Amino acid sequence: MFTDRSCIVIGAGISGLAASAILAQKGLKVTVLEKNESVGGRASTWKKDGFTFDMGPSFYWMPDVFDRFFARFATKASDHYELKRLDPSYRVVFGKNDSWPLPAGREAVAELFEKEEPGAGQALHHFLDEARVKYAMGMQDIVYTPSLSWTEYLRPELLSGLMKTTVLSSLRKHVRKHFTSERIRQVMEFPVLFLGATPQTTPALYSLMNHADIDLGTWYPMGGMGQVMDAMRTVAEQEGAVVKTGMAVKRIIVENGKATGVETADGTLMADIVLATADYHHVEQDLLQPPERSYSASSWEKRTMAPSTLLFYIGLDRRLPNAEHHMLFFDASLDEHGEDIYRYKRWPRKPLFYLSCTTVTDRSTAPSGCENLVVLIPIASGSVDTTDLREEYFNIVADRLVEHLGVDIREHLLVKRSYCVNDLKEDYNAFRGNAYGLASTIAQTGPLRPKVKSAKVDALYLAGQLSVPGPGLPPALISGQIAADLILKELHSK
Repeated sequence: MFTDRSCIVIGAGISGLAASAILAQKGLKVTVLEKNESVGGRASTWKKDGFTFDMGPSFYWMPDVFDRFFARFATKASDHYELKRLDPSYRVVFGKNDSWPLPAGREAVAELFEKEEPGAGQALHHFLDEARVKYAMGMQDIVYTPSLSWTEYLRPELLSGLMKTTVLSSLRKHVRKHFTSERIRQVMEFPVLFLGATPQTTPALYSLMNHADIDLGTWYPMGGMGQVMDAMRTVAEQEGAVVKTGMAVKRIIVENGKATGVETADGTLMADIVLATADYHHVEQDLLQPPERSYSASSWEKRTMAPSTLLFYIGLDRRLPNAEHHMLFFDASLDEHGEDIYRYKRWPRKPLFYLSCTTVTDRSTAPSGCENLVVLIPIASGSVDTTDLREEYFNIVADRLVEHLGVDIREHLLVKRSYCVNDLKEDYNAFRGNAYGLASTIAQTGPLRPKVKSAKVDALYLAGQLSVPGPGLPPALISGQIAADLILKELHSK
């Protein structure tokens, strides 16, 4: 136990809450400072006129990652919130009166694929068997490592396992080796959108996400994702961490090359260790002086960012017919959308979009007879963000929903709020207004991502979706654990 040590954690998103719980459990005096008035970071909640909106992540994937975290505290997710597996997992809309509800479970999906393409059912089993191996190796040998050096991966059993699977080829090539149907290919490539990259640039290693999607399933925490964040905070506070909201950090104090505390609007707080889980770029460029930064401003400009998003939180005065909890509108070209936002850095000409309708599963998220909708359009990080552009794209989505669901949502609005690049910068100090951090490309994998330990400042650690292992809610949860475990390991060695 380290009862004589203290740690300040900057940020009460899922990384910060996870790390604070682990460090407090080991006796450290932990203080979490959150600039906003609520915890959760990008996974926060907004309530308005009886509606409860998940402002960020809405897919609860990889439940084993959450279970593994809670098990550290002799508890489990089901002790804190109720999970429901969705069936169908989501609906994919290919065109007018043309959609697939993707059923829960491998056997049901294989049956669907077989009807579309003879032989695709067996191909799916082969594909997912390999994906399951990658997932197991990832969870056991890769994802939870600090990735400070490539030597962490130089283990015979890991290298042997990787050599037996397709890893470095692109996911696009890997999928196309198994399936010829464009519909099936779209479904199999969809999960990498959570990694902030295109199928062409994402390593085939990440087919492990198909195992997460189809085998492990899509779940929903009743009451919304805020229930997960509240549970994380509860665990941290039960272990002794103190969480303070409305406390923006202005500067990390560095003395003789060592982090010794932080400066806030309310004064100075000192600690033996500082763990920053806010946006990595913001921490380095805004909270540290130039000699204290591990990465230069110019190096950040060379990074490939995952997308930003345009979001709409919508409350309707009626229900939507034929809506599913999750709907993916792939009635436009995925490749064209990806090219627009990655290559040309422009607003997509014909956007794909995602629709969440939590009221299909959870009536508590809207007043009686009403519908709770969240629309998400991936856009380029750093995009120009204006009121006119937001409204233009709202109308594009509304027109497409008329075509596919037969209702003009503009005529039934009770609540409407948009959220985009400027809001992400304001609320989360997000570099270029990113929503998903750094893209998971080969050049930004493992030790090639920003490190969880500062190279310039002793006792300064960093975590979150811009560090390892990558973007998404489960990886961010893992990132907090990686940083906390590294801190504890290094304290033990002193």
